[in-house]
Amino acid sequence: MEAVRQAARRLEGVAVRTSLVECSPLSQRLGVAAYLKCEQEQPIGAFKVRGAYHAIAQLTPSERAAGVITYSSGNHGQAVAFAARRLGCRAVVVMPEHAPGIKVAGVKRLGGEVVFGGATSRTRQERAESIAAEQGLVIIPPFDHPDIVAGQATCTLEILEQCPAIGTLVVPVGGGGLLAGACTVVAALRPEIRVVAVEPVGAAKLSAALAAGHPVSLQNARSLADGLLPLSIGTLTFSIIQPVVADVALVDDEQLAGAVRVLHETGLRVEPSGAATAAALLAGAVDVDGPVVAIVSGGNVDDAVFHQLVG
Repeated sequence: MEAVRQAARRLEGVAVRTSLVECSPLSQRLGVAAYLKCEQEQPIGAFKVRGAYHAIAQLTPSERAAGVITYSSGNHGQAVAFAARRLGCRAVVVMPEHAPGIKVAGVKRLGGEVVFGGATSRTRQERAESIAAEQGLVIIPPFDHPDIVAGQATCTLEILEQCPAIGTLVVPVGGGGLLAGACTVVAALRPEIRVVAVEPVGAAKLSAALAAGHPVSLQNARSLADGLLPLSIGTLTFSIIQPVVADVALVDDEQLAGAVRVLHETGLRVEPSGAATAAALLAGAVDVDGPVVAIVSGGNVDDAVFHQLVG
């Protein structure tokens, strides 16, 4: 928790203390007060800025001078580019060829250098590691690093301050950085809170890891939720998540699209990954105790895709 509190101090003036808003459709569906933690309000449109800035801010002057590299489907890449620009260092981002155009453009707009490198998180990581070795760059992992987890944990720290009566916290999971951060804070400060993870049916890597007792790698991952497609949960993140998470809810593409529409009707523009928690709650896939908070992880969605989803 000391690392989390230090991260919160480092992020002052950089990350936004995002809104916590009640969502009437969810409250009516669940019969309890339901709130959304609106991380799409962050300067890069997603929670990832918390971990990326915290990690890069702790590099030595010589490491920053060398530059940083990461591998990302989009939001972490934008966060690394944003943080590197603020801290005065070069940033290279290895992205999938199928990355949403808005996320590729976001990395470039923020001064990041985009390299396209493979369809899976594993191939992108291998490409990033190769470039890092060639050019002397420092790797900023997307989730499986203590500095990243501590940064992402500041989101849940804010939630506990904004909603002291919270009974259930619903968190999307890709590689597990945001969820591991949530589990860290809940275990230390409010262990009675029920933490529920949400992942796509087509990328159920946490479910597989919990069944096996250790991280396992999926053969493939497919979902509208492009930010939740790592083939495996992180080793570090899983070790933090496993003892704390109460349940995992699965959502399909139809449910994700429906949640994007519902949130749009309430005035929120959210990407499918960001709508995953709302999708699970709307589908009745989460057992809730008391007031529930669902983290909306991001809002970076291409216009054409968004308009198709909201009809």
